[in-house]
Amino acid sequence: MFDGFRLDRVELDEVTLRVRHGGAGAPVVLLHGHPRTHTTWHRVAPRLAQDRTVVCPDLRGYGGSTLPPDEPGHAQSSKRAMARDVVGLMDALGHDRFAVVGHDRGALAAFRTAMDHPQRVTHLVVMDGLPVVEHLERTDARFALAWWHWWFLAQDEKPAERVIDADPDAWYRTPPPETIGAGNHADLWAALRNPAVVHGMCEDYRAGLGIDRRHDEEDRAAGRRVGCPTLLLESTGDDLDLHGDPAAIWAPWLAQPLRHRFVGSGHHQAEEAPGQVADALREFLADG
Repeated sequence: MFDGFRLDRVELDEVTLRVRHGGAGAPVVLLHGHPRTHTTWHRVAPRLAQDRTVVCPDLRGYGGSTLPPDEPGHAQSSKRAMARDVVGLMDALGHDRFAVVGHDRGALAAFRTAMDHPQRVTHLVVMDGLPVVEHLERTDARFALAWWHWWFLAQDEKPAERVIDADPDAWYRTPPPETIGAGNHADLWAALRNPAVVHGMCEDYRAGLGIDRRHDEEDRAAGRRVGCPTLLLESTGDDLDLHGDPAAIWAPWLAQPLRHRFVGSGHHQAEEAPGQVADALREFLADG
């Protein structure tokens, strides 16, 4: 995986991030979702690295990245904290301005990076994601049934970690190595069998239902919007449209018209349709 890329551990103020980076040119950060690690990008990153610097970190608490001790309100796992990690990482690597791409939970972190650090982000790409407050305000029985893991992983009084750690192989279902790549499969399962990572993932969801929602509400009340060009990549085999048209939901959060493109895949676009994803990203990032 990742021929020509370098694997490093970068120490920041609060965390140490495991990061894979390579290529040359204008920088782009790729942020994975749950329950993946940065290796989910192994088929996309080399394509982008032909003419860009590509940076693929594990989010704090995921994969090989650390997580600070738990804080009140799960603030240590907020997307605002993850956004600070992205900026700190790019500072450490010597990049002032950069594009940010996020899938799933990584889309929330990417959105928060663009919202909190507009002077640093040139382009935003969200893949199968909406601002968390938009999901939560539209919660109904259909959403709760389809996305039940949001509520399970976020429980405090009966923590999901005890259930998952008892038998992670029974809990998680992933495609086989030949489908998602042997190295990616091995890296993912090393993370899923690590109780510290399972706790980090649950804390991510706990933050999502509380502090992350509050940050979105505060931005909306203040009229803050993402100023840079934004692209939504929506997979044809997923259910992001459960709440209605995702493009219409995104529009009030953006100062510029949203660009919207479909990817012929299931939820894990980078693994299932890497050529389509890479082509869409290269086309979008080439503009400006």
